[in-house]
Amino acid sequence: MKRSFSVNWDYRCPFARNAHEHLLAGLQAGADWDVRFLVFSLEQSHVEEGGTPVWDEPDRHPGLVANLAGVVVRDRSPEAFPAVHAALFSARHDQALDLRDRALVAKVLDEAGIDGSGVLGEVDDGWPLEVLKSEHTDSVERLKAFGVPTFMSDDDAVFVRLMHRPAGDGELAVSTIERVLDLMNGWPELNEFKHTEVLR
Repeated sequence: MKRSFSVNWDYRCPFARNAHEHLLAGLQAGADWDVRFLVFSLEQSHVEEGGTPVWDEPDRHPGLVANLAGVVVRDRSPEAFPAVHAALFSARHDQALDLRDRALVAKVLDEAGIDGSGVLGEVDDGWPLEVLKSEHTDSVERLKAFGVPTFMSDDDAVFVRLMHRPAGDGELAVSTIERVLDLMNGWPELNEFKHTEVLR
């Protein structure tokens, strides 16, 4: 039976990178998942209460551009989204590139097989920022999401930190995500389980 769930992202987070690499590798391996990828803003989550939201002052937050580009590709060219999603995470965490640089983001998009300048033109049209505002606000207000990656299913949400990457191993990716979903949906009594130190 197909498992339906959502997972949020912000390209700045290495733990989001780990989880989303598992999701992408699992889907490529044929996992029976219906995954909705939701955008989230870590910058907004750090705005002090009463402060101006990032979507009201986007020019002050150039770090939004990569996330907004991800929204454009997800919604306009979904067939290209897996490659672009992986490429933006890789640019930030494997290559240590500055995704606040619009020209660099456009280059990453071009290399992933999609027209970077066209995507940034859509970003400048403003609608992706409204999508970011809507998806971020909904997950915070409805499910109390506070960071990435948060797995969401129906009215439940869990923040997850996976310490490993699948490195292209589809079987590992599927088993990892299935374990997360089993804990989330099958054992809601477990609220928090965290090692006191990284065991490796």
